[in-house]
Amino acid sequence: MNQQLQKDNQILHEILQLIQQQGIDYLDDLHNRSTSTDATVDQVNVLTEEGLGTVATLQQFNQRFEPVIVGSSGPRYWGFVTGGTTPAAIAGDWLATVYDQNTQSAKGAGDVSATIELETIQLLISLFNLPRNYFGGFVTGATLSNFTCLAVARQWFGKQKGKDFAKDGISEKIHVLSATPHSSSVKSLAMLGIGSANVITIQVAEGNREAIDMVDLKKKIEELNNEPFILISSAGTVNTVDFDDFEAINALRSEYNFWWHIDAAFGGFAACSPKYRHLVKGWENADSITVDCHKWLNVPYESAVFLIKEQHQLLQMESFQNANAAYLGNPLDNFSYLNFLPENSRRLKALPAWFTLMSYGKKGYQELIEDCVTLSLAFASFIEQHPALALLAPVRLNTVCFTLQNEQLVTPFLQKLNTSGKVFMTATQYKGKKGIRAAFVNWRTASADVETVIAEMNQILAEL
Repeated sequence: MNQQLQKDNQILHEILQLIQQQGIDYLDDLHNRSTSTDATVDQVNVLTEEGLGTVATLQQFNQRFEPVIVGSSGPRYWGFVTGGTTPAAIAGDWLATVYDQNTQSAKGAGDVSATIELETIQLLISLFNLPRNYFGGFVTGATLSNFTCLAVARQWFGKQKGKDFAKDGISEKIHVLSATPHSSSVKSLAMLGIGSANVITIQVAEGNREAIDMVDLKKKIEELNNEPFILISSAGTVNTVDFDDFEAINALRSEYNFWWHIDAAFGGFAACSPKYRHLVKGWENADSITVDCHKWLNVPYESAVFLIKEQHQLLQMESFQNANAAYLGNPLDNFSYLNFLPENSRRLKALPAWFTLMSYGKKGYQELIEDCVTLSLAFASFIEQHPALALLAPVRLNTVCFTLQNEQLVTPFLQKLNTSGKVFMTATQYKGKKGIRAAFVNWRTASADVETVIAEMNQILAEL
């Protein structure tokens, strides 16, 4: 055995204690951690011959890289809809690393950790009050979850034409309709060979909306002359958290032949609260749904789930099966996740989600969601009352999209605000205007954090 590796193994308990203490120190000081940095790090491009050992490597990390790690898991990181990590999720994530499973199978000899994943999917279905006729799994994020669902939709479309696109390649133009698809869905269309430009854009509803205009949707469908199509709809758009009318979309299914996909990256969590679950009424009829767990579930990156109706499992297997790996057996007889999603090598992503769901239950997530919405409304009230600021859209859930009355000051204002290190928000464009987006999804965020940000904004606005 390599001497350095042998030494590390002998002092593993000490190493883990050092890492534990460093993690505790970070979390204890997270409220004070800067949300941005302009520091640079000189790169080391030559690997040492002998290696430093873990303790010395940790010291080098702390000298060079630790100072540039921002508080993105903290209470005032409001950009990119970035969730935090609950204590239970951290525990689950650490154990996922320690156990280091390749999560594929649920029974048989060897690794059967997929049992945990299958149970976690059922817990999420229960959390979202969805029917039990969905099959799901964990992937890295919105891109891979949308990719997985749209790959099955692609296979479905081919079958409507009597063709097997997964086996023989795409030989027909695939019709995709959407109003405001997330960039990850558009990226997925590119990766799937459907084409990122191959989206028939539906108009949005009137009244400062991002949701599908149902009249225009029906018009666009009629123009397809009974051709099958894929509909990408939204349970919470990025800028304004707008929701499509799922009941109206479902009513169209009796007239038209289409695959219905819902991107519910974070808006799907509205289902956790009696106050807001009306926003997703009817979503249980969709063929596929995607949800990001590393957003409002507050588990570490990378974590998202796809949910696809069980009736489409054959299409899903046709899209992802390892057809040339005889040792894996018949996919229908020997269940393995690698025959139902893109990755063949997978860590136990479900464990942090399982830990946090079991730890806090339905009530815990109801309160988390409702607390975040309350804070977003309080922040929006400040925006509405300030003479230099203006809301770009009503606050429908947890995201505040706003601008400055003097639009030319948006960029310098946001730059000053983010470089303060007190808060981080995201620049955006909304209906032709420069805007700023603040998303509330972290369990740690409290009224005091909103007050801190408001004070910083008032100071910057006075300076501008």
